Amino acid sequence: MTMHICHIEIDTDGLPAPTPEIEQERKVAIFDLLEENTFTLPHEDAPAGPYRVTLAIREKRLVFDIDTEDSADAAEFHLSLSPFRQTVKDYWQICEAYFDAVKKLPPSQIEAIDMARRGIHNEGARLLQERLEGKAGIDIDTARRLFTLICVLHFGA
Repeated sequence: MTMHICHIEIDTDGLPAPTPEIEQERKVAIFDLLEENTFTLPHEDAPAGPYRVTLAIREKRLVFDIDTEDSADAAEFHLSLSPFRQTVKDYWQICEAYFDAVKKLPPSQIEAIDMARRGIHNEGARLLQERLEGKAGIDIDTARRLFTLICVLHFGA
């Protein structure tokens, strides 16, 4: 399969160092993303993948810088962060509650918080799919993993 991401980099220049929990979220999302993802560039003149993707925040915009596997330019697009702000904020609040719950609450309460966390995560993934429409094609699992990485970037921005 050539329509996938083979490498992903998170440009953290100028961002504060992540907390251990955020660093763990980033590592898991990258690992899962590289294990299985779907990523296409729908333009008829777009080069074939696999793709190397760099995610960054520049001038308050989310930047997808996409190269081919051999580092040739493939595409670059910028998305406003405004539509993501509330979902990202909600996601980090529920993650914080989840991290605290794991330390001291019974499994039934942890499960309830985790279900809420997954719901917000799915909402963010669907929003990302909408915002990428016409620019890149991604499935829901890829969108979920990319949304996690956007949250990691957004946390420091």
